[in-house]
Amino acid sequence: MTARERFHETMHFGKPDRPFMMPQWVFRDTVKRWQNEGLPKDVHFNAFFGFDRYETLPISLGLVPGLEQETIEETEQYKIVADELGGRMRVWKDREIGMPQWITYPLRGREQWEIFKERLDPAAPCRYPQYWEDAKRGWSGRDYPLGIHGGSYYGWIRNWMGMEHLAVMYYDDPELVREMTNYIADFVIATIERAVDEVELDFAVLWEDMAMKTGSLISPSLVREFMLPCYQRVTAFLRARGIDVFLLDCDGNTDELIPLWLEGGVNGVYPIEVAADCDALKYRGQYGRELLMIGAIDKRALAADREAVREEVMSKVPQLVEAGGYGPMVDHAAPPDIPFENFMYYLELLREIFDAPEWGPAALN
Repeated sequence: MTARERFHETMHFGKPDRPFMMPQWVFRDTVKRWQNEGLPKDVHFNAFFGFDRYETLPISLGLVPGLEQETIEETEQYKIVADELGGRMRVWKDREIGMPQWITYPLRGREQWEIFKERLDPAAPCRYPQYWEDAKRGWSGRDYPLGIHGGSYYGWIRNWMGMEHLAVMYYDDPELVREMTNYIADFVIATIERAVDEVELDFAVLWEDMAMKTGSLISPSLVREFMLPCYQRVTAFLRARGIDVFLLDCDGNTDELIPLWLEGGVNGVYPIEVAADCDALKYRGQYGRELLMIGAIDKRALAADREAVREEVMSKVPQLVEAGGYGPMVDHAAPPDIPFENFMYYLELLREIFDAPEWGPAALN
């Protein structure tokens, strides 16, 4: 079975030879540790572990041109970077895992939004690859799933404006937030329309990261008012062109958000963060075949011992695989506290569950 066939069967509750295995996210320091503990340095990472090929169209949905930045202060520990709109952030030099500290965000109101809009022009020539026609020929007859990005209707604005400022703006200037959210939906549809008309695609991805450990960063009522119409419009546009798998990437506890995403036409979630009390078995019981899932393997268990790894995997994966519509994956980028031996054991257990003796890391075959 090809990766494309396996993806289709997995995401439509069919009978694949084994579940589709999305490539695992990892930190660079994790790869370094695993190479020191036995991972060969001369292999392709995904090929070694047996992960399936999975790609999205190389279409740019970012600001064009991007904001110009310069370093205005630097110490041994960090540097202060300023952009042309007055945004400033502290970037730590010694931290691969972690985020920069924003001091001032570039988008603060109507004045900056007008500049952002100019740079969110769907007609910018560089949004599509220069050799688009050649690329299309390469995708014809492919044996792996190919998708497209469907945008972000909270996460992008939050990144531009900051979580606290955006939270206040929903009440202080709701019309501006509504304009930004609707403009993004219009921009995404206008940008990707050519692609979805010219390339046969298998799925769409969206990104939000709009939840924390205990729940949503935004009230469900605000999601319904501001974001739900955009989800519905974008998913309807893509469904009319044959796409029926929509995978939304969101960390944190998504219990309050999943019903709204489903109502918006988004039928898949990942990575299902266990540390935030996301429970894939509960979701399967609650939503049945309405919901597709990827993830739900607790990174903390993989960092412990073999007994903890086995308990984590065997307590949920057999039931989820049997029910269908699920692919295992560690519930975020695998951190460097996971030993290589434990990750290999995790995949060994999956091979046992899948009853797929020919699949898995090269070292296990």
